[in-house]
Amino acid sequence: MRIAMNLFQHHRANWMPVLLCAIGFLLFLSQLAVAGHRGGEEHASAEVKDSEESIGHAIPGASFQVYWAKSKVSVEDEMLAKSQVAETIQTVINAFSEMVAHRDQYKRFDEALTKKALQKVVIEPRVFNRDGKEFMFLVARTKHQGQVKLLINASALKEQGVVNHPEQLVPVLAREFQWVVSKADTSKKRQGIAGTRDLQHAPILTRKEIDNSTGGQRKKVLQALFDSYLTTVDEYNSLEQQPYYEIGSASFVSPAQADSTTKLYDIRVRAALQRIVSDPYFHEHTPKGVGSLLNGKIWNVAFTHIDSRDWATRTRVLPQDKAVKVGEKGKMIQPAKILLNLHRKAAPDDPYYDLTKDLPMGALSTDQLAQVIALEIENQIIEKSMRGHVAADEESAPK
Repeated sequence: MRIAMNLFQHHRANWMPVLLCAIGFLLFLSQLAVAGHRGGEEHASAEVKDSEESIGHAIPGASFQVYWAKSKVSVEDEMLAKSQVAETIQTVINAFSEMVAHRDQYKRFDEALTKKALQKVVIEPRVFNRDGKEFMFLVARTKHQGQVKLLINASALKEQGVVNHPEQLVPVLAREFQWVVSKADTSKKRQGIAGTRDLQHAPILTRKEIDNSTGGQRKKVLQALFDSYLTTVDEYNSLEQQPYYEIGSASFVSPAQADSTTKLYDIRVRAALQRIVSDPYFHEHTPKGVGSLLNGKIWNVAFTHIDSRDWATRTRVLPQDKAVKVGEKGKMIQPAKILLNLHRKAAPDDPYYDLTKDLPMGALSTDQLAQVIALEIENQIIEKSMRGHVAADEESAPK
């Protein structure tokens, strides 16, 4: 018996460390399992949250989907009510559904659908370009060739009062697709023809000199600018073999020669610019229009044919690093050009809409054309985003 007890004590002494280690290991596994479960819960929660923020909303008949993207711009923007988010998403979906159902009425949208040019639509609390300027819509290129994404500013939609009113969103959304089609286009653009300019001898006037001169004097200065600095023909020669319009008529007229339309509108533009600088009406009502023509800001005013754009007029301004010295005093100028899209009509939100009488740009009289150009310069020459519109100008080049 004593021998048996001794053997038991001896084995117990040897088993105890093993037993304690085993119990400890089991406890460790148990705690690890609990920790792993908690970690799994947090990871799953994060995945659900991310999924909710980036879930795609399909639109029958369209290859793209609508997403809501979390913005990093500010805490206030991130605190948008869930109901507002849902209403905004639904408004956009309803607007697109209406456009899909009547796609034949929206030429650019139909073209984008056919080419699958739009990869996705992303709604953000606010939308800014790389220069920090806020936009209601912004078209951005993607890594996929021939596809872009459309960013929509939720706050801007709310401010414009179109949330829950998709019928009001449709027309402005449809117009944005000219940019979708253009930015998705990867075909080679036609190179422009650089004009010869005598920058040093361009007669640049100051504001005071413009105010103190007569209409006849300003007209002579303009003629000198035509001879040295200011051009009135599209550098891409996009009017070659294009039909033209008789004044007041929306009917096409075939040109007698390949360059007939180019020459015709060169004459019309010059006549309109002469009216702007010489008529006291323009000096009083559109002083920026008169001043910008005579102080060197305007480099080119011309009709053009850009079928891929739905706008009637457009101002382009070169960036600061492309500034040139103009005049005997070497004034630094960021050259601007005013383009008139030959076959397009003014849109209801254009400042010159009423005076065009629903005529295409190419059918306007000299007086109408002068007012359109003057208003375009007056409203856009200062406000235009430099970098953005230079890029857009390059994309607008006729093919």
